[in-house]
Amino acid sequence: MSAQDASPVRLGLAGFGTVGQGLVSILTESSDWIERRLGRPVRVAAAAVRDPGKPRPVALPEGTRITANPLELAAAEDVDIVVELMGGLTSAYDLIRLALTSGKHVVTANKHLLAERGEELFALAAAKGVGLYYEASVCGGIPIVQTLKESLAGNHILAVTGILNGTSNFILSRMTKKGLSYAEALKKAQKKGYAEADPTLDVEGLDAAHKLIVLIRLAYGRDYPLAALPVTGVTAITPLDIAYAREFGCEVKLIGQAKMADGKIMAGVHPMLLSKSYLLAQVSGAFNAVRVVGDAVGAVMLYGQGAGGRPTGSAVLADIMALARDGAAPNNTGFPEKTLPSAELLPHEEETSRRYFRFTVEDKPGVLAALAKALGDVGISIYQAVQKVDPDTADESIVPIVFMTHQARQRDVDAALEKIRAFPFVKAEPMHLRVL
Repeated sequence: MSAQDASPVRLGLAGFGTVGQGLVSILTESSDWIERRLGRPVRVAAAAVRDPGKPRPVALPEGTRITANPLELAAAEDVDIVVELMGGLTSAYDLIRLALTSGKHVVTANKHLLAERGEELFALAAAKGVGLYYEASVCGGIPIVQTLKESLAGNHILAVTGILNGTSNFILSRMTKKGLSYAEALKKAQKKGYAEADPTLDVEGLDAAHKLIVLIRLAYGRDYPLAALPVTGVTAITPLDIAYAREFGCEVKLIGQAKMADGKIMAGVHPMLLSKSYLLAQVSGAFNAVRVVGDAVGAVMLYGQGAGGRPTGSAVLADIMALARDGAAPNNTGFPEKTLPSAELLPHEEETSRRYFRFTVEDKPGVLAALAKALGDVGISIYQAVQKVDPDTADESIVPIVFMTHQARQRDVDAALEKIRAFPFVKAEPMHLRVL
């Protein structure tokens, strides 16, 4: 496609769910504005739809060719850009691979596929000289991909920290503001449509992990293996932990973070305590936010809707327009290499951060001292301790003891917890959270 060519940009749309309908609604309502910005119209030439007769709030444009086989889009002569919005790993992979092999540009919102097989697909796109764009794969309508790829390209990125999953953020926000249990907050999220019937990907931190892998590739020009990323979800968080966090002036958030440590990448997805003074701590509901620290620009934060048909459709359209402008020299990863080098990882056990511990123990003399000694024996320094009766327990002889610590290595945390679990006065699995 030539940037000076006034002929329409012809799309092959695979998948017509929430995001596909959002994209089509924007194309329909803003067609004149899009053509003015781009210099040429954007049209849906063909669409692969599983059930063409299914009632939908948004209809495909008149004249759209319908097919039941998405692979047909990859070789179709009337398609310039294949837009993959089906999700999943198998059919989406087959379509994207065939489209790239056929010399077609691809736009996708599929962060799971990019996290699992991005290295292979980006290498193929580079070999074929075509674009594989994916702004919508991370944080919906927030332009974090383009920001890292272009706007901050001259910076060494020191850290990327974000609330990358709206479902978990909604759940934690409801637990914080309404005092709900995790189970009650999850039901609210499902009722509002923020959580699936099976919410595993969201609440176990896996969705955020997929997005973080994509961001690491953009920020550092390295491929970080998904299997090596430490991930913890929000299912074990209790109202008690949230209450203690607030006593310490903190909020609990599911955070995806990557940063440089001793020349290596330290990364993970975990629930963390954040000081209320942090902007990220103030992001509530189903919203997302990403904070990027560059060596030249300093700290930059992007905030907005991380999901939804129109916000995500807006990001898909941005990629389509970018490819229509610079498709002759696509910028897929933000780096010129056809294959990005593997990341040098900081071993998980060497990760350091401040820590929050909550121990459920018998209320008797010497318990607090024994816990403190177990932490101190491995070099973990305590700067604050709290002991009080849990108002929700019927047994006043069992109490929570909470410690906030200075910086501690993960290997020392693991060693201390192994020892503490064996104490006879410990009556439940210890709770351990990182402190940002």
